[in-house]
Amino acid sequence: MANIKSAIKRVQIAERNRLRNKAYTSAVKTLIKKYFAAVEQYAASPTPEHMQQVSRSMADAYSKIDKAVKKGVLHANNGARKKSRLAKALKPHTAPAASAPEAAASA
Repeated sequence: MANIKSAIKRVQIAERNRLRNKAYTSAVKTLIKKYFAAVEQYAASPTPEHMQQVSRSMADAYSKIDKAVKKGVLHANNGARKKSRLAKALKPHTAPAASAPEAAASA
């Protein structure tokens, strides 16, 4: 344990920051898992209600990721990568019919 007053204070600050970071990262992971579960449910039966649930969980996850980046818990690129993964997971289920003919025409 540190004996110097400033070192003791730094230990306390580091512990406080560690707990804050742990809470944010845990919340981000939980919201991402909920989002992926909602996307799977929407993929199984695409109804407007399920789409609302997906968009609501996406908004929650985006918000928490942005807050974590703002607080310095996540690096900006890490937050962007997580948000990109969320959008990429939903894309094949929203309009697969529209993208298939374009791919066939260009080939």
